[in-house]
Amino acid sequence: MTLPEDEATFNLKAVVRETGVKPDTLRAWERRYGLPQPERTSGGHRIYSRRDIDTVRWLAARQEEGLTIRHAIGLWRQYQDAGRDPLLAMPLPGGSSGQAMATASRTTGRQADTIEGWRQRWIDACLAFEEPAAEQTLNQAFALFSPERVCLDVLQAGLAEIGQGWYEGRVTVQQEHFASALATRRLDALLLGAPPPSRPGRILVGCPPNERHTFSPLLLTFLLRRQGWDALFLGVDVPAQQLVGTLEDTGARLLILSAQQLTTAAALKSLAKAVADVSATIAYGGLVFNLLPDIREYIPGHYLGPALADAPERVAALLRLASGVLPAREPSRQSREALDAFDAASPLIDADAWRACATVGIAPATLGRANKNMAANIRAALAFGDIDLAGADLAWLEGLLFNYQVSVEVLTHYLAAYADAAADHLDERGEPIVTWLQSFTAAGHGAGTRSVPQHERV
Repeated sequence: MTLPEDEATFNLKAVVRETGVKPDTLRAWERRYGLPQPERTSGGHRIYSRRDIDTVRWLAARQEEGLTIRHAIGLWRQYQDAGRDPLLAMPLPGGSSGQAMATASRTTGRQADTIEGWRQRWIDACLAFEEPAAEQTLNQAFALFSPERVCLDVLQAGLAEIGQGWYEGRVTVQQEHFASALATRRLDALLLGAPPPSRPGRILVGCPPNERHTFSPLLLTFLLRRQGWDALFLGVDVPAQQLVGTLEDTGARLLILSAQQLTTAAALKSLAKAVADVSATIAYGGLVFNLLPDIREYIPGHYLGPALADAPERVAALLRLASGVLPAREPSRQSREALDAFDAASPLIDADAWRACATVGIAPATLGRANKNMAANIRAALAFGDIDLAGADLAWLEGLLFNYQVSVEVLTHYLAAYADAAADHLDERGEPIVTWLQSFTAAGHGAGTRSVPQHERV
């Protein structure tokens, strides 16, 4: 049951633990400015409401942005005098209502222009490999805005723009890696400085095997820490067997997994099923689940929604409800049989495609990458019961080949060779794969018109 926000139930120790503000400072604010205004027990001890805690956090956030406490109190009074609730008028880092997080990524008008300007300055510095300028830009942005807002609107949005530039060939791999490293390093520092947990229950956050995009789950870990949760980031390539032991050893109440592409979404599905017998609730998110909503039915867990800024509020709701494992849809028998047939024939298909393309200008490393990505996408699509899903990430394969300066003719030759090899080596169980490959090739993919998805390479 959720307590009314004005009901005084927290002692001074709880307020200090959740806000990070020292007892002497809290008493000084109350004595000098009348904020917060706790009630008193019969024994004279201070007792605070949830709104009192949010008030302290709001004032602390304004100090982090560069205001003195006197000016922060003055700003609070200005909002009150204007008939506005200060907790709604300005973002509250980790606010109990979750409105601050949502506001951070949906700002408009003059403030949005300002945050967009800081984001562009950070992007420009990263692309120029100007590390001091990039760090100084972030320092200034953190002095003006809440940590949540800078992380969401500068770092996350900035990395998404840089990632799209890489996909379109305007940004080099080195530039993208440089920006990602700077952003991740800053997040690591923010996590180290986050206040200690003030809410019960441990949350584990991680990535399934082969998922290398760690920024989003790392950012979610930080957002949860800012709200008082005991959230731990496990990193990439989390193996199922060890994860089961970790969940049991830590007594975690919630496991959150993140995937950005179809292939790693299939790995997430397998990982979630492997740990389904553990008592922890499973939740998940990532770009691919936003782009392909139908695949969510196959995940035995709770979808956290399309916006990372809103995920902490959904997490809080899951923990309040003590939700367990959700039932998940299974792929059809036809899809399972097609997958078995493909697994058996895949080495022969790769070998034939390799021989057919070895003399037409594809470097061995690029050809190996193409075969690996093609097979992984087919397997992932069948794991979700729909071979047509493989086309969603084959546009990504086209982008990779184009960026490696493979000509249109050579790319078309590769796709046709792979389709022919599949037709030669797959039996009747693999007919859906053969039909799809032939249809995909006949549709002219690789012939100069390619769909450019908005990949979030974070």
